[in-house]
Amino acid sequence: MNVTILGTGYVGLTTAAAFAYLGHDVTSVDVDANKIATLSAGDCPIHEPGLPELLRLARPRLRFTTDPADGVREADIVFITVGTPSRPDGRPDLSQVQAAARAIGANLGPRFTVIVNKSTVPIGSGNWVDALIREALPQGANASFSVASNPEFLRQGAALSDTFFPDRVVVGADDAKALALLADLYRPILEQSFEVPAFLSRPPGREVVPLIETDLASAELIKYAANAFLATKISFINEIAELAEKIGADALMIAKAIGLDERIGKRFLEPGIGWGGSCFGKDTAALASTARDYGLAMRIVEAAREANYERRARIVEKLQAELKIFNGRTVALLGLSFKPHTDDLRDAPSIDIARRLVERGVRVRAHDPVAMPRAKAEHPDLAITYCEKVEDTFDGDDAVVLVTEWPQYRALDWAAIASAMRGRFVLDARNFLDREGVRANGLLYQGIGR
Repeated sequence: MNVTILGTGYVGLTTAAAFAYLGHDVTSVDVDANKIATLSAGDCPIHEPGLPELLRLARPRLRFTTDPADGVREADIVFITVGTPSRPDGRPDLSQVQAAARAIGANLGPRFTVIVNKSTVPIGSGNWVDALIREALPQGANASFSVASNPEFLRQGAALSDTFFPDRVVVGADDAKALALLADLYRPILEQSFEVPAFLSRPPGREVVPLIETDLASAELIKYAANAFLATKISFINEIAELAEKIGADALMIAKAIGLDERIGKRFLEPGIGWGGSCFGKDTAALASTARDYGLAMRIVEAAREANYERRARIVEKLQAELKIFNGRTVALLGLSFKPHTDDLRDAPSIDIARRLVERGVRVRAHDPVAMPRAKAEHPDLAITYCEKVEDTFDGDDAVVLVTEWPQYRALDWAAIASAMRGRFVLDARNFLDREGVRANGLLYQGIGR
């Protein structure tokens, strides 16, 4: 098939590379000329494990352009994968979706085309996009199209695995022909009939992937519901961790025990610093905002949001409880990205914590294996010291905070760190470090919920 993808962010670029690898002719479009130039030169502008290798494998069937007309007119399927950031009231900013829809309408050809919302958009956006496309059609145009929804469930840092070996594929449309075309597009993934790239491995037992075919509104709500549930699960175990600390219990053992209940499951039951990134915060805010439009209150979702953002303040409180006075103190932050294996800083807890500390007179040193260039570019006003070598982060520190669980931080030389530090406090906000190894070097270790 001829597939066109509007947007080359994490979702768009991963989707483009995957479908091209599976044998489709893919045109990837973005308004950012610098990004298109980077991709056309064979370089990958984002950090995602395996993506540069997949782009190289997909290269014969993948091209990049800034001109939507270059791919839309001959496309069988057009994906909209542009950003939908939150506005101050929690509603998503749909300006990029609007621009994409109008560009599609202005360039549609006579062949039947499925227009797919893969960006996370509010309920009813399918109808809205349909109307925008029709408004943009040139007078007398003989266009035939249908709008569908195909929500993504990608985890940054594991986007390729989630693309090729998903738990399920969801497609929503009110047109049987559109559903059939999308099922054909995804067939190699649904049947797991493709040759797995050498740098990936198929999960044991993943022989077939369920396809959920539904109406537009249900598909749009599925994405929000999934992310809201996962966000709530994280906030729940963090609240249990708070209580565990008060009574002397171990939240990790509690999470393990309740996670073995098949009705609950163990994933996302990890006490820590809470969630960040581009999805959970934005999607829970949008879900709550949509509910208000219909006279409903999403009380559980709102509580999950409140509990999550309180975690960042609690980390600062834990530091102050140990250090007593903040002025003149130096604190090291290990990790800046919102999760390991990505350089994404959107809604990253590290940035919020760093700002709170700086505002209270703390000198902050930070290290991250990949996210420091992005941090410098996106937060030029953040008055912290970036250390290129992790060893340089600890010199004269009063405390160390593990923020992002990068694998290399588990192998740190704590004897050398203890010698370099002025203080003794290590706050493991992800329960990730070797607790006994830290303590064996005379340092005061504190985790979350234990």
